Parts: sequence; C-alpha cells; structure tokens
Amino acid sequence: MQELKWYVMYTASRSEKKVAERLRENGLEVYLPIVEELRQWSDRKKKVQRPLFNGYVFVKTNRNKLWECLQVPGAVKFVHFSGAHATIREEDLDTIKRVVTTGVAVETDGSEIEPGEKVKVMGGPLQDMVGECIEKGNKDYFLIRIPGIYQNMLITIERKFLQVLPN
Repeated sequence: MQELKWYVMYTASRSEKKVAERLRENGLEVYLPIVEELRQWSDRKKKVQRPLFNGYVFVKTNRNKLWECLQVPGAVKFVHFSGAHATIREEDLDTIKRVVTTGVAVETDGSEIEPGEKVKVMGGPLQDMVGECIEKGNKDYFLIRIPGIYQNMLITIERKFLQVLPN
C-alpha cells in the first residue's frame, strides 16, 4: 500500500471551503489554512475569514486516489512541479498551522524574493521560528518559505524580536 502524502489541490475560484468540506465528507484528511482579516466597506467594517493561499487545499491521500479526489465539485487539478505532483511536508504544514493559530498578520507572496539575512524569532507566539528578514517598502517582514508550493508567508514582526543568525 502506498504511503499517504499531503498533495496540493487547486480549486475553482472561491471554492476552497466547499471543496475542503466535500473531501472531508468523503472521509479524507484535509487542511485549509484560514486567516481572519478586517475588511472595510463604504458603510461598515467586518471581520472575514479567507483562505491563506487562494485556490489551494491540502489533501492527505495516496497517489492512486488522486483521480477520485478530483471528482468533488470545485476541484480543478492537483498542482504539478517539474512533471511530478506537488506534495508538502508535514513539518511545512505544521509551520503554516502554527502561524495561522497565532493570529499574526500574514500576507502570502508567490513572487521570488531575494534572500536576506537569516533570522530567528526571539519572543512572542512564533518564538524560535527561523526564516529570513526582508524589507518591503519601509516595513520589516519575517519571511517563511513553503517550498512544496513555491509560496512565501510574510509576517510583520518588529525587528527587536529578530536575532540575526550566522550564515
């Protein structure tokens, strides 16, 4: 029997929650990272929950069940890189889960970013995480790369909480 891996599924626009729900109903283990943000309309403000990575749902299954997973309405395809199905390591998912549960402000960025200084978070809910410190505009961000899906998480952390690590 093939081992279970976390595969990266691409969904139709704004279908992530429905696809995750339907896959769960089919007995599959699914992870959909959700973040809460304050949205401003002309007449009001409202907290909304949105997927951290637009169009992505993580499904734990084995390779010969992928086609079955795609039969769920809203599922588009499994993500491929260099001809192979994209999978994400358990430890990368744990990193995403830890960031999401802290409630810190997170932006995702799929663009390539020049590597900066390697840093370690010295305090707060993300203490001991290691990543890169980058500057974007006049703000400092703590960057965590998620290699399996070529995505980056940019987290606003005050520089005083970051310790530069030797190369």
